[in-house]
Amino acid sequence: MPPALLPLNDFRVIDLTAHRAGRTAVRQLADWGAQVVKIEPTGELVDATGSRRDGPDFQNLHRNKRAMTLNLKNKEGHSIFMKLAERADVIVENYKSDVKHRLGIDYEAVRKVNPRIVYGSISGFGQDGPYAGRAGVDQIAQGMGGLMSITGHPGQGPVRVGIAINDTSAGLLLAYGIVLALLNRERTGEGQWVHTSLLEAQIFMLDFQGARYLMKGEVPDRRRLHQYCRLWRQSVAAVLRGGWVEGPGRQSRFCDGRGARQKPAGAQCSSRRAHPAAPERLLG
Repeated sequence: MPPALLPLNDFRVIDLTAHRAGRTAVRQLADWGAQVVKIEPTGELVDATGSRRDGPDFQNLHRNKRAMTLNLKNKEGHSIFMKLAERADVIVENYKSDVKHRLGIDYEAVRKVNPRIVYGSISGFGQDGPYAGRAGVDQIAQGMGGLMSITGHPGQGPVRVGIAINDTSAGLLLAYGIVLALLNRERTGEGQWVHTSLLEAQIFMLDFQGARYLMKGEVPDRRRLHQYCRLWRQSVAAVLRGGWVEGPGRQSRFCDGRGARQKPAGAQCSSRRAHPAAPERLLG
């Protein structure tokens, strides 16, 4: 039985990524069928995430890829890379913003040998600006982007969410950008440089809070978020050893499960602002 055809089967991708965000982007392309060659530095048994080749992180981030070792810092390695770039459709990197220029593998250098190349980049804080040269990690972007200020319960300090949310979202955003650039190339015949950053991804993820600030002047905080009643609002409180999640249409089901014939004050959406702590008091 022949293998299933996937949307990116005919596209060649060179993976220069060294951290989770970039590797997430390339993993998406590989999952969609792209022919990915991962360039690895020589002599290392673990990658930048601290994962060994046979470890779960490595296997998760690099599925559906092939690999080769190459020293981009010497002349021979650079020459081999440029020959690969001549035939590639996509190159993805997530070094600090200045590294690719020092290695001579930046977009403009590659474009000279392959004008059709789609070149994708992820950094911590963007390709220019005062923080461009700084290394960035997920939890720094969570703090600077504002996510920590609205995560947790009122009275707590800043709280980090439990996943690498900016690595994942930046990777997905770059993958989408690369696919759009490939579609645009079909029309123009030319590639382009597409890039995002962990901080940009975090700000994108806070679009709801940003819109409320820009249109109503509301500064989001944990207290407001716990008191707001929206169609998509959810609050979680402990119930014995388990938990419950409130959402649209769930109040009646919850009250029935607790043996209550009438909803308590605050269970109705319209009264949540007046009784923000009612669910928690009922459970207490």
